[in-house]
This record gives sequence, C-alpha cells and structure tokens, in this order.
Amino acid sequence: MSAGTFKRVAVRVLLVPAALLLLGGSALAQSYRYMSCDDLWYARNSIYADEGYCFKTERGQEAFGYGCTPPYGRLTRAEQAEVSAIQTWERRKGCE
Repeated sequence: MSAGTFKRVAVRVLLVPAALLLLGGSALAQSYRYMSCDDLWYARNSIYADEGYCFKTERGQEAFGYGCTPPYGRLTRAEQAEVSAIQTWERRKGCE
C-alpha cells in the first residue's frame, strides 16, 4: 500500500464512523474544527475519489491519481451531507 493510499484509507476510517453521527450531533463538526485547510480538502476530495471522480486539477491528480471509474463521483445522500459539512468548515476557516 502506497503512502498516499494509506493516508486516504486512514482519513476515511476516521470520517466514516463520524459520518454516521451527522444526522444526530456535533461530533462530526467537532472533528472538522481541528483539521487544517489541507486536511479538509483531502477529506472532502477523498469522498469523491472513493466514488471514481475524474480529477482535473494537478493537485487532485497528484493526490488521487488520473484514473476514474463509475459512478464518476456521484455521491450518496450521506456522502453529500459529509461533503457539505466539510465545505462549511472550509468556508469558516477561509480555505481556498
């Protein structure tokens, strides 16, 4: 397992259980509160990468590769809710 793959798996292991709390509490928001802008970017985009998104930016391709697979970034409701929560924290922190 490459370092990039390991980091991606580690982030998802951290976030998936927290995503289950999204409907009921602030635990997920609290974990995002302590993440850097880079970590938030990675967490958000790892959700898309797990769903086969085709990254077009150099940063996205370097982090997640060039390949894409079906469903090409289509997210479930739970995944979209998680992405929205991350984006909220990115805005609060003034991330680019």
